[in-house]
Amino acid sequence: MRENPAGESTEPHPRRWLILVVLCSSMVMVFSNLGSMNVALPTMQTALGASGSDLQWITDAHILTFACLLLPLGALGDRRGRKGVLLVGIVVFGVASGLAAFSTTAGEVIIYRTIMGVGAALVMPATLSIGAVIFPASERAKAVAAWSAAAGLSGMLGPVIGGVLLRYFWWGSAFLFTVPVAGVVLALVTWIVPTSRDEARRPLDAVGSALSIVALGCLLYGIIEGPELGWRDPWVIGGFGVAVVGFWAYARWERRVRFPMLDPAYFGNRVFTLGAVSAVCTFFALYGIVFILTQYFQFAQGLTPLGAGLRMLPVSVVVFLIAPRIPAVIARSGTRATISAGLVITAAGMAIMGMLSAASPYWLAAVGLLVLGSGLAVTMPTATHAIVSSLPPHKSGVGSALNDMTRETGGAIGIALLGSLLSVGYRQGISGRLGDLPSEVAEAASDSIGAALVAGGELPAEAAERLHGLATDAFDRGMTLAAWSAAGALLLVAVIVYRMYPKHRTVTRPAAPAEAGAGSG
Repeated sequence: MRENPAGESTEPHPRRWLILVVLCSSMVMVFSNLGSMNVALPTMQTALGASGSDLQWITDAHILTFACLLLPLGALGDRRGRKGVLLVGIVVFGVASGLAAFSTTAGEVIIYRTIMGVGAALVMPATLSIGAVIFPASERAKAVAAWSAAAGLSGMLGPVIGGVLLRYFWWGSAFLFTVPVAGVVLALVTWIVPTSRDEARRPLDAVGSALSIVALGCLLYGIIEGPELGWRDPWVIGGFGVAVVGFWAYARWERRVRFPMLDPAYFGNRVFTLGAVSAVCTFFALYGIVFILTQYFQFAQGLTPLGAGLRMLPVSVVVFLIAPRIPAVIARSGTRATISAGLVITAAGMAIMGMLSAASPYWLAAVGLLVLGSGLAVTMPTATHAIVSSLPPHKSGVGSALNDMTRETGGAIGIALLGSLLSVGYRQGISGRLGDLPSEVAEAASDSIGAALVAGGELPAEAAERLHGLATDAFDRGMTLAAWSAAGALLLVAVIVYRMYPKHRTVTRPAAPAEAGAGSG
């Protein structure tokens, strides 16, 4: 396979589909770990004495680090070699997973989840960027669709693997299984995957990288902590303030530097920008509702982790089956209509989730998950293709990183905001109804449904049953508030995308101003 100076193939790699399978196995390793960990959250809360806020940070510590480092580490792969960065990421992710398995406090889990975020940020940009390089433009949409289907497969495997492990072992097994998987993936990548890089050897944009980390990190911190500390808390206000200054400084720096990490001019391309916005909103809904459903099935309906994992399968099965067929839909209906329809379908799935209660039959949840999965299957590959195809070839690592960053940023916001709306609805639903319970029990029960059930274990049977009923009623109220709020947001974005997305697309890889001159890197 010959490469041009930008690192893009001028003829198809003869083993490109086998290489894609191996690259997807790296992604499946990362996402299946997230799925197994989600199923383990209720068990971890009980075993480690974690609060509702701790559960959010166990999830968001990984996502926050992941999202902040994706762009800089994607650029690092473009410059230093994508395969090498991928190998380092697999090692970091596997080692941190093994350490997380033997944590004794929620704080330790949060630390190791942060390190896992670093490893994931090294892995994920390389998987899609190498794929973008080895496939010709005529096959790239099919490759992206296969990549999206693999994401659906990982979502299918993670909860089931976690549920099976938790049935026979302790909660740490949901992390520990990743270690041997990482060893196998490491060997396959070393053996099969070729290396590629931006042969122009543009220097790394260290200042731009630092500014993007600070700006995005502070923004997500404010979103995560705002509902917990209060939106007027000095730390929250300070986080948002630093984020605004950081983004302003980043945009100003990137416009002036000769080799920017990501030229802000790209956001002037509506295909690029609306693709990114669609991806953020899709994963805002997905991550947020998965965070809620793991508690709904186990706490509100009293199912085991395995039972909860199996009941969440429909969304992943649908993504796995439908995503590979979306390129044909795009060719027939156009990107604008496809993305908009995907967002509307996803909103419908979230609206159905808002109808669930502790007493609901599973078929209602299954219908909601099937509709939600259909929306995700339509939106994910379409938005990904819009983002990746809108950047020049030598930016494939950054384009891949930006695609992943939209997912993780959306996920972090979804867990923070929908988790917070769940807490708001729960606390409003249970407030003033615990007066006849011991003060320490009432205080614990006011935090979350998980804490309420643990506290109820110390009460007489009749009082415990009453507390369980109050907690599940309050949880139903919180879940409805969160799901219907997400549905409304998705519908609004669908309207914006449909009205603003270009009806006819003639240029898929525009040259930004920096490229027209010195070239960007």
